Amino acid sequence: MALEPQDTVEAKKALRASAVAVRDAISSAQRQRHAEQLTTCAETLSVLAGPTGQFTTYLPIGSELDPEPLRCALSDRGHATGLPVMIKLGQPLVFRQWQSGDALVKRKWGILEPIDTAPNLTPDVLLLPLLAFDSAGWRLGYGGGFYDRTLAKLRSRRPVLAIGLAFDQQEVDAVPRSAYDERLDMILTPTGLRSFEPVED
Repeated sequence: MALEPQDTVEAKKALRASAVAVRDAISSAQRQRHAEQLTTCAETLSVLAGPTGQFTTYLPIGSELDPEPLRCALSDRGHATGLPVMIKLGQPLVFRQWQSGDALVKRKWGILEPIDTAPNLTPDVLLLPLLAFDSAGWRLGYGGGFYDRTLAKLRSRRPVLAIGLAFDQQEVDAVPRSAYDERLDMILTPTGLRSFEPVED
């Protein structure tokens, strides 16, 4: 990835700080209620992915919106689900199958990941964590670029859907972006699923 302009770096840094504060202000009871509300879109997501579609989610860190109720609802509909695995800094993620009760191992930064012997999974739909999003579909992550690299690689091979999971309070007027940032196709919040218009190349 090319180096970002310094003003973009600073703008992202400032927005990350404010976005974390907004998310942290949501009570644990509200976060749990909002996580359950996501399951109302399980049928729609199942249709979008097709009968054999595979989903990846994530294990929430801090005050992130918990995708586990939604993951369970998708698994109950017969979809294979998985989690991301970091192979190396600066490299795309890979995904391994995982469902509740499967073994996990603690890796870099204390992140839990499926064990090495878990089967690989090639996602049709990625359900992504984020710090902020805007109405054009741009997503602010934590700055490692893992999902941007991953989406670029996957999209170069075949169609995949990238859907951000967020609280409604995480929407901002505009996310500062770089040339390598990958847009979301949709955003799923407790109030529903929203699609973003395709952009012209």
